[in-house]
Amino acid sequence: MRPQAEIRSATSADADPLEACFRRAYAADLDRIADLPDVASGLGEDIVRHLVWVAEEGDRIVGGLVLVLRDDHAVLANLAVDPAARGAGLARALIDKAETACRARGIDRLVLTTHVEMPGNLSLYRHLGWTETGRGDRKIHMEKRLDG
Repeated sequence: MRPQAEIRSATSADADPLEACFRRAYAADLDRIADLPDVASGLGEDIVRHLVWVAEEGDRIVGGLVLVLRDDHAVLANLAVDPAARGAGLARALIDKAETACRARGIDRLVLTTHVEMPGNLSLYRHLGWTETGRGDRKIHMEKRLDG
């Protein structure tokens, strides 16, 4: 049985292990999707400038989420779960943490963009209550309205 993951705010000391986690999480997609951006770069700066959470099992970071606050909404900018930790509800738990943070700040709308060649992401987000708002340039745009 795997240990329960703890979700906590990221610190600057988490930048390198979080980057390694994101690289593991996106490795298969980066190999097959030519126009996927480097999703692991800039995480240290994200920790300083935005809301970032990590999922940690023992002393290993196995997931993370970057949330960018705007005036009237928040952007789920990046989400990753280590392949070895998938299926335990970590993506949902990280998104729940982001939603709670939004509600606490009076933000009732989250948006995100995912890649058309990542149907698993689309399925996950739809399952968690997100709706598609548009497509373009090989991207799918989604949003989720939060109830008070």
